[in-house]
Amino acid sequence: MHNPEDRSFVGHPRGLGYIAFTEAWERFSYYGMQALLVLYMVKRLLLPGHIEHIAGFGPFRHALEFIYRHPLEGQPLSSAIFGFYTAFVYFTPLIGGFIADRWLGRTLAITIGASLMTVGQFLVGYDTTFLLALVSLLIGVGLLKGNLASQVGALYATGDNRRADAFQIYYIFINAGVIAAPLIAGTLGEKVGWAWGFDAAGVGMLIGLAIYLFGRKYLPPDSPVVQEKEANASHTTKTKLTRRDWTAIVALLVLLPFLTIAIIPNNQIFNAYLIWADKHAALPQWKGEPMPTTWLITLDSIVSVSFLFIAVVFWRKWSKRFREPSEIMKIAIGSLFAVAGMLSLTIGATMAARTGDKVSIGWLIAFHVLNSAGFANVLPVSLALYARVAPASLSSTIIGIYYIAFFAANLSVGWVGGFLEKMPATQFWLLHAALAGIAGLTFFLAGKFFGHLLAPSDNAPAT
Repeated sequence: MHNPEDRSFVGHPRGLGYIAFTEAWERFSYYGMQALLVLYMVKRLLLPGHIEHIAGFGPFRHALEFIYRHPLEGQPLSSAIFGFYTAFVYFTPLIGGFIADRWLGRTLAITIGASLMTVGQFLVGYDTTFLLALVSLLIGVGLLKGNLASQVGALYATGDNRRADAFQIYYIFINAGVIAAPLIAGTLGEKVGWAWGFDAAGVGMLIGLAIYLFGRKYLPPDSPVVQEKEANASHTTKTKLTRRDWTAIVALLVLLPFLTIAIIPNNQIFNAYLIWADKHAALPQWKGEPMPTTWLITLDSIVSVSFLFIAVVFWRKWSKRFREPSEIMKIAIGSLFAVAGMLSLTIGATMAARTGDKVSIGWLIAFHVLNSAGFANVLPVSLALYARVAPASLSSTIIGIYYIAFFAANLSVGWVGGFLEKMPATQFWLLHAALAGIAGLTFFLAGKFFGHLLAPSDNAPAT
């Protein structure tokens, strides 16, 4: 049974362990597919002999060209598809959160979502069913993603300061799944066959679903509306939102566009960065050949996990001697670190252009280190901020709203990624450095001028 005072999982409730392992396997599934997606499209799916067999692709392509306002083919087309798909991965949780809060409850929504994601992974490696697979994956992740994340916050009582650390642990498990995905699914896809890689991702999702169902009794109660139905809602009055609740929600909405800008440079890693590195980076040799390009995702995840640990330890030690920055200020600091990461790619591309050689792997490593140091203070911190501020009755919906920033960012990633073939790589990566800089400066100013609106309140309800 769920117990908020439980400390049996590294000082946290046991339910966090089941949620974290479920998310690790779900991320293995998702990132196994995502690491292969643009390479699969550029090297096989969008080539003559395959593209003609994709069911429904003609109208879909016309819709993308209408959105992006120009004809699409080759790498720009793959970038647009990637941006469209990954954008809706972060839009559908808003709908999924609403459905869970109002009708299904988190448990049933997550179970259905995981099942649909499994089906989608097994279909994505075939020409005819490619778009059907994307639809299945989008519906599935919409029902699963926000609802699973909202259960992390719901494990803790009001005022329990373990909540922020819980989201750091949650992200560590996410990155553990991402580390394994390219090594297994990525290698199978690139070296054995694309369908093998996608099938491995499907098996991972099945494992995640089994873990979630096995640990259900240790998870928090279902969303408030479902609880009310189970306890005869006619005798229960809903908690009204206070003026502070509404003010905080407005502040969160104002920050969304700038969070979007902050996310764009990081999420380009799975799109144009992979295509660029596949052609222009001096990748280390593995069995007499350049290592699989998807292994760069594993490198990024290993570094990201390291900096998530470092961030937790650093801020704990910092808080013992100094005042710890607010979540908004941490996001600002993280965005400025990301600027340095993008400048590393800019410098590497500049030097390669002058010498005519490929970009040294050292510049790519510098990028992953600096970018990961930054995003250890952007992604988990921003999620913790939205989960903390969200009123209990709207917890899943607010988490869904949070993911709108990722929706807009990934649409932008698809659009901006199309510039890779239209501008020098130096300018391409400098553009991403500028985006990260704008986000960092904006969050710094926001923290100074209205950060108090999102400050913790002793009377705030648990989420």
